[in-house]
Amino acid sequence: MAQAGNPILPLAPAVEQRLRQARAESATGQAVSAYRIMVQAVALAPEHPEVLRWMAITAGNVGDHDRAAESFQHALQALPDDADLHSGLGMALYRLGRHAAAVAHLQRVCDLAPQSPRAWYNLAEALHPQAQTAAAIAALQRALAMDPGFTRARVSLARVQISTGQTETAAANLRTVLDRDPGCVDAWVVLANLKTLAFDAEDVRRLDACMATANLEAGDRARLGFVLARALEDQDDYDRAWAVLQRANATRRQCVRWDSAGEHMRVEAMLQVFRDPMASATEPGLGSEAIFVASLPRSGSTLVEQILASHHEVEGANEITDLASVINGETARRHEAFPLWLQRAQADDWQRLGEAYLARTACWRRGKPRMTDKNLLNWLLAGTALSMLPAAKVVVVRRDPVETCLGCYRQWFHGDEGFSCSLEEMAVVYGDFWRLTRFWLGAFPGRIFDLAYADLVLQPERTIRQLLEFCELPFDPACLAPHQTSRAVLSTPSAAQVRQPIHRGVSRVAHYGSKLDSLRGYLRAAGVPADG
Repeated sequence: MAQAGNPILPLAPAVEQRLRQARAESATGQAVSAYRIMVQAVALAPEHPEVLRWMAITAGNVGDHDRAAESFQHALQALPDDADLHSGLGMALYRLGRHAAAVAHLQRVCDLAPQSPRAWYNLAEALHPQAQTAAAIAALQRALAMDPGFTRARVSLARVQISTGQTETAAANLRTVLDRDPGCVDAWVVLANLKTLAFDAEDVRRLDACMATANLEAGDRARLGFVLARALEDQDDYDRAWAVLQRANATRRQCVRWDSAGEHMRVEAMLQVFRDPMASATEPGLGSEAIFVASLPRSGSTLVEQILASHHEVEGANEITDLASVINGETARRHEAFPLWLQRAQADDWQRLGEAYLARTACWRRGKPRMTDKNLLNWLLAGTALSMLPAAKVVVVRRDPVETCLGCYRQWFHGDEGFSCSLEEMAVVYGDFWRLTRFWLGAFPGRIFDLAYADLVLQPERTIRQLLEFCELPFDPACLAPHQTSRAVLSTPSAAQVRQPIHRGVSRVAHYGSKLDSLRGYLRAAGVPADG
């Protein structure tokens, strides 16, 4: 909409025609075509806010969130009080991982359109990754007060509640959704991630009914399959659970992008690049604030981070993406593939990259001097992180390989962790993880702590004292009772589990018996020792 005192000039016919074409192409799902048309339109009318608006929309639809953010920002110069532009910019910044900036624009949308439930929902979605859980809950409750049937807001509220340990309240919210809409896949998935609560026979019946729906999309069918398998396990029906898991994983594998051979080659390249001594940042003490937790999924890394975040000097930042963002930015700047450019990086380059990482993560050290970074790529990027930040610490967390692979095979993941859909591919990834982390231990002596999950749960105090000593942290008894620590545990299926005292956990391996023999063979072929 035009702003008072700031009239919008009419579009030239050639621009108007392209705008109509782009809208039509977008409406029929032709995102790339619409984007190309808008590039032409912007060349003809580079300052027109409506052209910039649609340039941003089409850019976002093809994943060019940098161009989307730039176009939204440019349009806002002409229409500074346009709620839709602020919303679009906020979402683009969110997708770029610039959460603090996203929050500012999404809050502005709420100021401009306070009666919009969607505005409050979007704000909450940006607040949650910043661990601003109280504000996120308040925003979602405001959205639901205006629209009690806003299903996505209620499911999101349950997610935030789980991250803060309000598991019973979250479960009640999810049950409310499912009572109204038994086919709400999102609600079932979030409920399944509440590992501390059991499904009953009625849940199995309702899930079977959902799975029988003829028009269920493949991705949703796979997601429901993981939930159904979990519910069948709770009924001790492991034979059927395994059959359901196999179908769900086969379906999901067709829906995700995962280049198994390419990922394996990337690990090989990393081993080759770091075989010779590597330069590092010019300042030896750079990065003493950072503790990287490196593991595969379902290995106990969330518990380890919770233990460290229970320390009075450490803030748990969860699965932040800043390390990968810094590396990706340098890769784009150099126009050279990662990790090959690492061989040409000089000490000044490493210093610059390390400082960039610390600047990006400064928000996690406002209240405490140290922080954890638990991104699941850290096992692959540990050498790069230690070259950027010579004083940083890395904690490698590893669990029994069969237990780890089964845990991944049983879990639906939000991203493109396609390796978890195949026991053979999962074994290859575990083999790569094993070889590379053993290599890091030799390449960076004294800077990496090798933590076996079994040691942690069998001898918690001894292992935790060793961990704190490695991190150069004084002993804090709160670390022995991490379940009592109040903090947001984000983006992990283990959020509810870490609210329980440290214990050995439930092993599912014995229940599946000989069904896992092929997995054991794949792990042996990948060079993984039985206790790896």
